[in-house]
Amino acid sequence: MELHGRSMFGGGPSSLPAEGDGFRAINPTTGESLDPVFHDASPREIDEALNLAEAATDHLGADRERRARLLEHIASALEGLGDALVDRATQETGLPAGRINMERGRTCGQLRLFAKVIREGSYLDARIDRALPDREPIPKPDIRQMHIPLGPVAVFGASNFPLAFSVAGGDTASALAAGCPVVAKAHPAHPGTCEMVGRAITDSLAACDLPAGAFALMHGAGHAVGTGLVRHPKTCAVAFTGSFAGGNALMLESHKRSPIPFYAEMGSVNPVVILPGAAAERGGAIATGLQQAVCLGVGQFCTNPGVVFAVDDDATKVFVDKLSDLLAEAPDATMLHAGIRTSYVAGQRRLRALDGVGHVGRDPDEGGAGNADATPALFTCDADTFREHPELRDEVFGPSTLVVRCTSVAEIEQLVGSFLSGQLTATVHGTGDELGDAGHLVGLLRNVSGRVIVNGFPTGVEVCPSMHHGGPFPAASDSRSTSVGTAAIRRFLRPACYQGFPQTLLPDELKDGNPCQMLRLVDGEWSRE
Repeated sequence: MELHGRSMFGGGPSSLPAEGDGFRAINPTTGESLDPVFHDASPREIDEALNLAEAATDHLGADRERRARLLEHIASALEGLGDALVDRATQETGLPAGRINMERGRTCGQLRLFAKVIREGSYLDARIDRALPDREPIPKPDIRQMHIPLGPVAVFGASNFPLAFSVAGGDTASALAAGCPVVAKAHPAHPGTCEMVGRAITDSLAACDLPAGAFALMHGAGHAVGTGLVRHPKTCAVAFTGSFAGGNALMLESHKRSPIPFYAEMGSVNPVVILPGAAAERGGAIATGLQQAVCLGVGQFCTNPGVVFAVDDDATKVFVDKLSDLLAEAPDATMLHAGIRTSYVAGQRRLRALDGVGHVGRDPDEGGAGNADATPALFTCDADTFREHPELRDEVFGPSTLVVRCTSVAEIEQLVGSFLSGQLTATVHGTGDELGDAGHLVGLLRNVSGRVIVNGFPTGVEVCPSMHHGGPFPAASDSRSTSVGTAAIRRFLRPACYQGFPQTLLPDELKDGNPCQMLRLVDGEWSRE
């Protein structure tokens, strides 16, 4: 597929004059620049894309079956891109082909899952309260309610998941499923991958006879394009996956205009608690699993376990020694781009400079075979040092973790309850007896996180109806929302109430006789009648 390097709207590449010098993708393994040159979207292109998106909203939202077919068609189109998509994504990200193929499978699975959600229909939360004209002292009117699309959604793709959290990822899939047009901001680290996926979406819209304005792709290397999308008056919601700094900056921009829903999934240190019995019983196995989780994807997962709490006893010393050896043996690996590696090296050096913090691992110097190579690292400190230095609670995005040695389980509980902000995940390892007595600890972990894991590891976010991927601020901008799982569709819907409507004006989902055969709340009882 020949790449054109221009923003896309109206079913094809922009024909407006390109502005600026443009930018290229960089192969993080070799440092070489890749063709073609990509051009930032201009304010006029952003405006035209959102005007078309607004015009497409009613058409896209009107036909649930056609939207379901659209999502299925996009999945098939992504599969149809074959090795060409994998080759471009590996060049732009340094990720291996197996990882890209896994992501494509996950992305296509998400799209097909949301197609099932659309057809099943319960996400609309249809409610009917029929009229009681003879009710005394005041007649009751006929009132019906269901959820409808918000309108155009700006989606910001993540650097670390070029398919599953990018142009056709979970945010786009759930927004289109809700009936909302999408204007996607391509990530400048993998713009070619974004363009290939974007073209699969525009081709699918045409094949399903849906308006081309229902999807647009905006390129941009700096902040201007993202800011323009958030500030535009026709943007009705924003979905973002990335760093706290980036998400928070865009959220503050959104506050400068009329309030709109802003859903950001941001940074997290994903605390892990190892109870003494578990450390004594299987500390070596926990160390092995933790090392694999820390180094998975070169540590570039939002669920990377960045802080470990354990009681400072002999079993914990054995655990730390084992983890240290495993991380020392782990090879350097290429990060997504040089900027991420620069931040990772700076984070390591910041921790190493703190009094009371020990470091095990090779020096993260600026050399290496590639300009984005990362060195795994282990840091250690005691509870007092953790209390004293807030920097130890900040995410270091990369293959490193911090072990905090505590005097007791009670001290671990005090640190969790008093010194941890919002997290995406929290994990506890314990024996059966320990877990039976861990209700207070689990409650503390639940209060600061969106997902609690027992005797496992947080990396790996299953795409299923019960998954919650979010958490209290600053892990996410809204603790009530998830970016993974079928509940993600709720972010892009709002309730609409119909009072006194004749049957001919009602949506099919609210008509008598239930022509859509949906589960509905009718006069306070769930029914398919």
